[in-house]
Amino acid sequence: MKIIIGLGNPGKKYSDTRHNIGFRVIETLACRYQIEREVSKFDGLIAQLRIKNERVLLVKPLTFMNLSGKTVQPVVNFYKINLDDLMVVYDDMDLTPGTIRIRPGGGTGGHKGLASITARLNSTEFPRMRIGIGRPPDDTIDWVLGRFSPAEAILMKETMERAADALETWVIEGLDKTMNIYNQSGI
Repeated sequence: MKIIIGLGNPGKKYSDTRHNIGFRVIETLACRYQIEREVSKFDGLIAQLRIKNERVLLVKPLTFMNLSGKTVQPVVNFYKINLDDLMVVYDDMDLTPGTIRIRPGGGTGGHKGLASITARLNSTEFPRMRIGIGRPPDDTIDWVLGRFSPAEAILMKETMERAADALETWVIEGLDKTMNIYNQSGI
């Protein structure tokens, strides 16, 4: 079993913001498959599907971003998965818009949702997918809670499709192959 966590903030107010790109990527992936089961549990929404023969859970924490670990840690414990079988998808201001970077672990880069998860799991060693949203011209909070411009929205739609492709590759082929394909420049 694999678990994919998409980070974001709950509610219509935040649905199309830069900070919700993790939610939107797993929604893009979910649209490609038949959802076998969907439950609200552990302060999150959990959808179960199959990619090839692999059982995959897509999880949207329904806490606010800064408390994402409150959902992730009980999900990981309940399903008794190794952290190698967890992928967290989130926005990253240090990457140019549309860039995807996948890593096997590492620091939080100041991302409060990721910081909450690492604190609750007591580990930074789990795969993550960063989606570039670019640096703000001024206020960080207004930037991440703002919406994409029309031109950015087109780019981000393509990026979400590519990110969903990468998640499928991760489930089927593993982390190394996924990083080799999707971490290349110009993709």
